[in-house]
Amino acid sequence: MMRKLTLGILGAGKLSALVVEAFNQGLLNDMELLGICSRSKDKSEGLTQTYNQGGSKRACRSCSSQEELLALQPDYIVEAASPTALRELALPALSAGISLVTLSIGALADPEFLEKVKATAKQGGARVHLVSGATGGFDVLRTAALMGGAKATFFNEKGPGALKNTPVYREELQQQAETVFSGTASEAIGLFPTRINVAVAASLASVGPDKMQVTIQSTPGFKGDTQRVEIVNEQVKAVIDVYSATAEIAGWSVVSTLQGLTSPLVFG
Repeated sequence: MMRKLTLGILGAGKLSALVVEAFNQGLLNDMELLGICSRSKDKSEGLTQTYNQGGSKRACRSCSSQEELLALQPDYIVEAASPTALRELALPALSAGISLVTLSIGALADPEFLEKVKATAKQGGARVHLVSGATGGFDVLRTAALMGGAKATFFNEKGPGALKNTPVYREELQQQAETVFSGTASEAIGLFPTRINVAVAASLASVGPDKMQVTIQSTPGFKGDTQRVEIVNEQVKAVIDVYSATAEIAGWSVVSTLQGLTSPLVFG
């Protein structure tokens, strides 16, 4: 009988709660959750309790720091916190041979940090899994890019409320549709560090953050997110168009990635 893979989670918000829900639904029976870490002690303890009450499993611990989570020595850590948290976690985890499943892919738009992450992962015998989040088609994007001569674009539509507390927000956006950003994925993540991770993910799977052209549109009354990725070369044109009413798809994309780590059938 194979040993179960062990897991830690950094972050105790809604997306981490979906991973815990998947455990309790029996969707991740080939894994064990060792610990959950959050800046909010109440959230990490609450989520840990939810997991521990979900059946006869190895007890999960609530961790108050990344160091405490790393000390549990899980095989994988799911990062569902922030780009800043990923920057703090990545190198210590990877150097310890702990692989990562990350949602805060925007941190990897920094080419110097990305190279450090890749080198440390190789040296530590670990891997970094970039989950699809609210988009998809990474296999098609990578394939088209490998064929050569590819150009890629990313379009994101949001309601103006989703742009509050960003440099582009103005009250006028509540009344009229407007393109609030046009530039590269590298430039976009600088302005929207937690709102455009999927664009960086799509760029890393294809032409790179400095070459992926990103457009963000604000539409009054619009709920949710539309993410549209298009890649074109001389032989292929592919469009991945995803609308999501909530952010739940990102949490379930983590579950899908985790299932792929132990499944005898792997897509892509």
